[in-house]
Amino acid sequence: MNNLIPTNLVIGDRTYRVKIHPKDEEVVRKTVKTINDKIVEYKTQFAGKDLQDYIAMVLVWFATEQNAAISNQVNLDNVSSRLQTLERMIDDALEDKE
Repeated sequence: MNNLIPTNLVIGDRTYRVKIHPKDEEVVRKTVKTINDKIVEYKTQFAGKDLQDYIAMVLVWFATEQNAAISNQVNLDNVSSRLQTLERMIDDALEDKE
């Protein structure tokens, strides 16, 4: 915990003081920027009562994006596994002909 750096993050006009690893700072700041950009985008596209409504919309969007990325990775892993199986089958068939 000693190597954590204190950082102020502003999300939806509210400041949060958090401690993060220096190596994670750039990713965290980019994520916060994406979140704030989405809040602004949703404010212009949708009606909402207050900032909490927009933050909730961004949370749903962000979670959906993460789940889609995980699903895509699972699909890629499945395709890769199938290709490896086909490659083994072809190699075995070629060895049998020799």
